[in-house]
Amino acid sequence: MKTGAGLTTCLKTVLLLVCIGIYSGTTMANDKGSNTPLPNWDQYLNILAESQQLLAMLEDPDDPASQQAMYQLMVKTLAGGVFTAFSDPDYPDLVPAVNTVLNTVGVNPDFVYAYTKIDGRGQYRLSGYRGDGLFLMFDFIAGGLGVLDDLGPSLGTLDIDDFTLGPNGEFDILLSSERPEGHTGDWHRLDPTARTMNMRQASYHWGVDKEARIAIERIDIAMDAQPLTSEEVARRIAGVMAYPKFYAGFAAKHIQNLRNKGLVNRLEHDDWAGRGGVAGQHYYQGLFKLEQGMALVLETELPETVRYWNVQLSDMLWNSVNWMNHQSSLNGAQAVVDGDGKFRAVISAEDPGVANWLDTGGLREGSMMLRWNGASSGPEPALRAVPLADLKQALTADTVFVTPEQRQEQLRERRRAVQFRRRW
Repeated sequence: MKTGAGLTTCLKTVLLLVCIGIYSGTTMANDKGSNTPLPNWDQYLNILAESQQLLAMLEDPDDPASQQAMYQLMVKTLAGGVFTAFSDPDYPDLVPAVNTVLNTVGVNPDFVYAYTKIDGRGQYRLSGYRGDGLFLMFDFIAGGLGVLDDLGPSLGTLDIDDFTLGPNGEFDILLSSERPEGHTGDWHRLDPTARTMNMRQASYHWGVDKEARIAIERIDIAMDAQPLTSEEVARRIAGVMAYPKFYAGFAAKHIQNLRNKGLVNRLEHDDWAGRGGVAGQHYYQGLFKLEQGMALVLETELPETVRYWNVQLSDMLWNSVNWMNHQSSLNGAQAVVDGDGKFRAVISAEDPGVANWLDTGGLREGSMMLRWNGASSGPEPALRAVPLADLKQALTADTVFVTPEQRQEQLRERRRAVQFRRRW
């Protein structure tokens, strides 16, 4: 986990101590009968305590509310980390490291994500049913954001729509570094340096689109799964305990970078390739800050062609604003486009009565991101501050407004739709 020389050295030292048994703790016998000193719970907690250093990355490290928000992020990181820490490239399983509960690092409300470790030197069978969402894509990375992963570059994307689909959306794809002689079915070249595979399943119509069904299996080794040794369990637990310092630090660093660049109420372009993003996708990101009685109007042209787009809000630790209970995101199907072909939305803590309201969830400051995927261009959005009292004059004459009763029904329908999805 390379987020700085200090963390890398610290984590490697911790793991080395675990592996060679220098920790003085409970002695446990592994499956081969040897006794190795293993860490006790207090020693694991000492590793976790290193994450306290992250408070220094907050804008106001002494603010009690900000401290509790950081602690909450650390707890979410531990929960998500358990899934990735025990992922096995020989017996892969696509697990949900982010979702509506673990809403970290700006998780996209329109996506269902999954993660697994793989070994790019192996052979895998990827099979299942596509579903009828917008797209189903798999990113291969020479690293990852999971426990015990190193950051590494993106190695390409597998788009299910580029392969053979049966009448019910069936697919069956061989993943390997070289195509086996005589193999006539679908095949995708697997870079030998690949270490993780991430899935993104996109849907505009939550709870309506049928979700994909996916299985991955390694086929170049025999099925002979063995229980982990006590030493290996200890190594992975130590990794989980060190993970908040990496992962929560990754999120806090992102916000810190936006602050340092002065990206308050303005956006910058990024591609996020190799850092958890989709290669070739346009990202616009920045911070919002609302004065009392003010709103922000987001305005952008749309690409001539675009496969998928959305805009969403997050807090100042890069946790997505709860999109189940707030209209904190809008996608290409949910948004209302004005008569001049532009998309305009109002970012505010209070309901402005506009259909394209981006609800901050009561926050006065936070972060935001807009994505263009499969787009012919990447139009740059603009932000401008407007008094709520003058909002109607700042918008086009054909802006769609909703009544409080209509808003309530929208929010209830949104909440049901989120729960109808298969999120984990």
